[in-house]
Amino acid sequence: MSENINENEEFDEPTISMTLEDGTELECDVIAIFPVNGRDYIALLPNKPVEGFDENEVFLYRYAELEGDDIDLGQIESDEEYEAVADAFDELLDEEEFNNIEE
Repeated sequence: MSENINENEEFDEPTISMTLEDGTELECDVIAIFPVNGRDYIALLPNKPVEGFDENEVFLYRYAELEGDDIDLGQIESDEEYEAVADAFDELLDEEEFNNIEE
C-alpha cells in the first residue's frame, strides 16, 4: 500500500491518509517510525473509530520510503514478527514515559 505522509498543520504532527481494503479513507497520526531486526516499522493511530477495532488501538505496519514523499506500508507477515514489533513499540512507549517523568 503506497501512501503519503502529510504534516497536520493544526497540531504539527505527521499524518498518513490511507485507503482500507473496503475503499474507506482513513486519516492516522504517525506515532513512531522505528527499526526492528534491520527493518523499519510504523505505528499509526486512527483519527476516528474503525469498525472492528478498539478505540485508541495502534496499527503497526512495515514501513519503507519511496521516491519523493511516497511511502510503502506493508503487512506484518507472521505472529513472531508482529510480537517483536509490538514489543519494540511498547519499549518505545515505556522509554518516552520515563523521559517525560525525568523532565
